[in-house]
Amino acid sequence: MKRTLIAIAALLLTLFSAPAHAAVAKSVTFQAEVWADNWFALYVNGKKVGEDSTPITTEKSFNSEKIKFTATYPLTIGVFAKDFTENASGLEYIGKPNQQIGDAGIILQIRELSSGRIVAQTSSDWKVLTINKAPLNPECVTSNNPTVDCKSSNAKVPTSWASASFKDATWKFASEFSAETVGVKDGYFDFTWSPSARLVWSSDLKLDNAILLRKVVKAATTVSATNLLTLNSPDFKNGGTLPKDFTCDGKGISPSFSWSNVPVNAQSLVLIMDTEPG
Repeated sequence: MKRTLIAIAALLLTLFSAPAHAAVAKSVTFQAEVWADNWFALYVNGKKVGEDSTPITTEKSFNSEKIKFTATYPLTIGVFAKDFTENASGLEYIGKPNQQIGDAGIILQIRELSSGRIVAQTSSDWKVLTINKAPLNPECVTSNNPTVDCKSSNAKVPTSWASASFKDATWKFASEFSAETVGVKDGYFDFTWSPSARLVWSSDLKLDNAILLRKVVKAATTVSATNLLTLNSPDFKNGGTLPKDFTCDGKGISPSFSWSNVPVNAQSLVLIMDTEPG
């Protein structure tokens, strides 16, 4: 009887060693990519991991930053962001023809360095708290003495606000803004931003000059889990069968195989083959 060889099963063997003790969270190296108008400091799991290299006292600062850090999941990400103001009035270019109320904005994304996978990005699901608001009376923008005429309000930075245990239930959600509204420039174009990354701030892009942002990332999304382990061969015919030439009744040719989407923890792959009448 003529027979045709067919691949009928692929068995994935993933070997695990029995743990001798409780599992320890694995440290992962990340890179934060940030652009801010004008300044920021970044905290992860309650620890400051970096800040804008250009001081907040710089009137025009639109640089970007890359900050590398090591941490374990879950990640509690905190950002202290500030817009430049010349003094408590909330104005900039004081005494000049272009004396004005400035605007702000920040965008951030965090990636795992080993995989390149982006695990966090700013959007409206981040929590925000306004620390400084000025001027409370925007009409003072034309004042000849704004330090006297412009009013402001300040809130105290909460203790341990960037820690995992801090409760931000009373904070508001961040607001998203377009690149045109923020007026992005310079360092903003240093990165290819994730389609999910958004320019954010509090609800008032002009009057809120200092804000806190928070986001908890429970774990990285596992991309490979959604990809099917696949056996490929240029010799397959009719949905996975192999012609007679590849059987012992034929020419005994060895087929060419390759695997796709092999899990990273797989130590070996076993291919079981059988024949069907044909």
